[in-house]
Amino acid sequence: MPFDPAFLLSCAVSNVICVAVFGNRYDYNDKKFQAFMSLMNDSFHIASSCWGQLYNLLPSFMAFIPGPHHRVKKNNDALREFVLEKIEGHRTTLGPTTPRDFIDGFHTKMDQEMHSSASGFTTDNLVISILDLCEAGIETISATLKDGLLILLKYPEIQEKVREEIDQVIGQTRRPCMADHGQMPYTNAVLHEMQRFISVIPLNAPHAVVKDTPFRRHIIPKGTTVYPVLNSVLRDCKEFPNPEEFDPHQFLHEDGTLRKSDFFMPFSAGKRICLGESLARMELFLFLTTILQNFTLKPLDDPEFIDIKPQLSSFINLPCSYKLCSPMLKRLTQDYLQQSHGLAEMPSWIA
Repeated sequence: MPFDPAFLLSCAVSNVICVAVFGNRYDYNDKKFQAFMSLMNDSFHIASSCWGQLYNLLPSFMAFIPGPHHRVKKNNDALREFVLEKIEGHRTTLGPTTPRDFIDGFHTKMDQEMHSSASGFTTDNLVISILDLCEAGIETISATLKDGLLILLKYPEIQEKVREEIDQVIGQTRRPCMADHGQMPYTNAVLHEMQRFISVIPLNAPHAVVKDTPFRRHIIPKGTTVYPVLNSVLRDCKEFPNPEEFDPHQFLHEDGTLRKSDFFMPFSAGKRICLGESLARMELFLFLTTILQNFTLKPLDDPEFIDIKPQLSSFINLPCSYKLCSPMLKRLTQDYLQQSHGLAEMPSWIA
């Protein structure tokens, strides 16, 4: 039956971050987990709306104007309570020599520098760091995957070429792993083109110059906020012959090998590049190849009429809502799932 993949993708990506930060994954039906994801998603949608942009530009004025932008603070307060609860639970079970996750590592450093007035390892900074990791590592990856699947619905011939490469390199008897990454140039080209075309954070996150900086006959004063507009590079017509079209061959040499480009910078630029770039690359590769290894993606309408333009285009490019069908390419047995995914029982969405 047709279904919207957004919920499953968000749950899966969220659990990757939750394991790294909180040390455990959540069941998709867990009420606290669902509330956590809902708050994150709502804040991203508001930030990408006109209300969010006006609130960012004119905070004092917009504080007196009713609208959905007032939910951002309420959402952040609720997220902070969720994180503080996890932090307090970790403190009571902390083992200094056996850190389980990011929180334990941070706690250990807090204890080591507890007598230093200059230490930045405080509870407030721990909360902020966790929220930064969650906000940066959940919505962006799930949005890229959701938009990526929509692109594959529109271009079934590209989907089929990726599946052929999966069959040649990985086969059907084991799950994909990062060792396969370097042997799959076409799949990598598709992933590169997805990130280039989607441009999830087109304006990039705000940066600041740390000293007076000369730039093209101008001086940017120290402390000036700078937005490196990634979209201007990812859509550069000199580097990418078809910047407004989805074309994986823009990242392939004539002999079929992967073409690297200095203009490919979906994870920001400079020293303050995205902290989770390597994790994001692994997630995108493993999720996409695992899905296409086991399923074929079918649109509900003629691919010609599928619109792959983002629904919101400002702070973050979010895909529109859609449904797809995904018949299995092979029977997933209980033994296969336990062996390749470490699952104790058949997930309800597969069963």
